[in-house]
Amino acid sequence: MQKLSLNQSLQQKLSPQQIQFIKLLQIPTAELDTRIEEELEINPALEEGMDDYDEPNNDDDPYGDEYGDDARTHDDDLDIDGYLSSDDYNGYKMQGDGNYAEEERESPLASMSSLMDSLMQQFGYLRLSNEQRTIGLQLLGSIESDGYIRRSMQAIVNDLAFTQGVFTDVDELEEVLALIQTFDPPGIAARTLQECLILQLQRKDQSDPCVGLAIRIIDEFFEEFSKKHYEKIQRRLNISDESLKKVITIITKLNPKPGSVEGGEGTAQYLIPDFILTNNGGKLELTLNSKNAPELRISRSFAEMLDTYDKSTKTNKALKETVTFVKQRLDAAKWFIDAIKQRQQTLLKTMNAIVKFQYDFFLTGDESKLRPMILKDIATMIDMDVSTVSRVANSKSVQTEFGIYPLKYFFSEGISTDSGEDVSSREVKNILKELIDNEPKLNPLSDDKLEKMLNDRGYNIARRTVAKYREQLNIPVARLRKQL
Repeated sequence: MQKLSLNQSLQQKLSPQQIQFIKLLQIPTAELDTRIEEELEINPALEEGMDDYDEPNNDDDPYGDEYGDDARTHDDDLDIDGYLSSDDYNGYKMQGDGNYAEEERESPLASMSSLMDSLMQQFGYLRLSNEQRTIGLQLLGSIESDGYIRRSMQAIVNDLAFTQGVFTDVDELEEVLALIQTFDPPGIAARTLQECLILQLQRKDQSDPCVGLAIRIIDEFFEEFSKKHYEKIQRRLNISDESLKKVITIITKLNPKPGSVEGGEGTAQYLIPDFILTNNGGKLELTLNSKNAPELRISRSFAEMLDTYDKSTKTNKALKETVTFVKQRLDAAKWFIDAIKQRQQTLLKTMNAIVKFQYDFFLTGDESKLRPMILKDIATMIDMDVSTVSRVANSKSVQTEFGIYPLKYFFSEGISTDSGEDVSSREVKNILKELIDNEPKLNPLSDDKLEKMLNDRGYNIARRTVAKYREQLNIPVARLRKQL
């Protein structure tokens, strides 16, 4: 039996303009230029330069008069709503609006060449058969950003058979891999950390007995060495404390992630601050990095096309299709400019609230004056959603007289003290790091001892919280901090 029912539901959906603003908001300053260049390339209605259409009473303003209200009034036979929701408009490039896969953006590196460029250049010097060259290219393509190959050799053999039509075996694959592992940087194309360290040690002066001893320890006692069971290694190899110290020094200077040396010594990662905070005679002044305020405008030639159409008989079908395209691009350009302006306002509003909340720190640079602050505190101050503040804080930084700080640095939870005050968890982390830095190296402090020492200083903190903060500081457990 059929049944007819009527349901009413309320849903909240983001408009294309809102999506565009959200994506622009989370882009750091260093990437904003690239994003604007992309928009300029894809939208001919958008131009660089000062906006010519800011004057509200300008009679010659084709965008304000013709594209605005008048053009829509006279153009009765053109379906405005239709072109706004057309497939052509939906295809308009807005990264992350559901039509495109979201790109994973990384901070730019000031490097001469990429790791893969360097490896491909070295690969070109090898004298290989066509089959070996195909195998080598497959291996190079399997190298991850940190320099390791984590896919099994058998899986790569299968890939070669199915995708390249090259039938080989693991032995031949490892012959070509051995050649690639001679490339710079040392340790590249290793399959495990153990292999990576051995490859680097083999590049060192083999006449030094400590280098040979280091290779043997990594090869035969890697698990014991990684767990710092030095006494067991000394008993098995019958070596002195002095020799073991030299070996440890050699090994700890090796690079566990050879891919990170991309570009060699000339590589330098730089950070462009989004805000600049200056202390002018005890008064803090906040400015937005000028790169966040690009000069963009609507193309006059595109706007004039609508003026031409408005004065025509409107019977030409081809002309109507053209003007529909023009209106789409003009709308998109206007939305993009508005999103850039809204981004500037939101950034300044959020950062001003952070400065106000952490005013004492920005005046002195004293970390002990950092107040406990969470995203909700700032969101309440500026009357915005927590997610908006999160997008600003996760990818932005501020330049102060004490250095450049990521905005995430100023957000921390509160810890109560014996005096009843709340202190920032960052202050507790600094004290925790100080205690660990000054601990006896032969007998490092356990989390229980660290908890007691912090409690003695008046910080009410549990052992599990000590462990959490230690892990956030990338400090290993006491057993792994032991040194000879």
